[in-house]
Amino acid sequence: MTAIDSGRIRSCAADVGLAVLAILAAVGDAEAGGLVPRSLGPTTSAVVTIEKSYAAGTIVIVSGNRTLDLVISEGRAIRYKIGVGRDGFRWSGTVKVGRKAEWPDWRPPAEMKARSAGLPDLVPAGPLNPLGARGIYLYKGGTDTLYRIHGTNEQSTVGGFASSGCFRMSNADVIDLYKRVKVGSTVIVN
Repeated sequence: MTAIDSGRIRSCAADVGLAVLAILAAVGDAEAGGLVPRSLGPTTSAVVTIEKSYAAGTIVIVSGNRTLDLVISEGRAIRYKIGVGRDGFRWSGTVKVGRKAEWPDWRPPAEMKARSAGLPDLVPAGPLNPLGARGIYLYKGGTDTLYRIHGTNEQSTVGGFASSGCFRMSNADVIDLYKRVKVGSTVIVN
């Protein structure tokens, strides 16, 4: 290895070290400013009676009510309070759970980046990530829709019309749902 090559390696390692220090400083600043959540948020789940018949494991989202039901048996579901798409971003249809991730990274879609200049290409997993503690990825015909059921560190948006089409839950609720739902489950959005 030449001196130039080893200098590059030291320089890259120093850059990585500086990047890690910058991230730690940002998290420290966020913690000092109260941006890092101190809890997973409230648990809103309740077992409810439902009128329609769905297979156990089906997720039924009613955007107008801002609820997500996980069907557990004939006529019964676990209901969670959720945040849904704001005006112009609500949608309906039937999709499948294509994959699940714990503490997911977030890559803002191109459309979102076009609307909000300055969004990064990637927000790594962690306390400042807008997908929160869990991500449940929604697929249609084997293709990622770019919509998610996910946690949030902005608890005030749960129960409101605030997202770009994703479904937000408290981190406590999304952790509970994540444990119960399987990849391949049907998700009906009304």
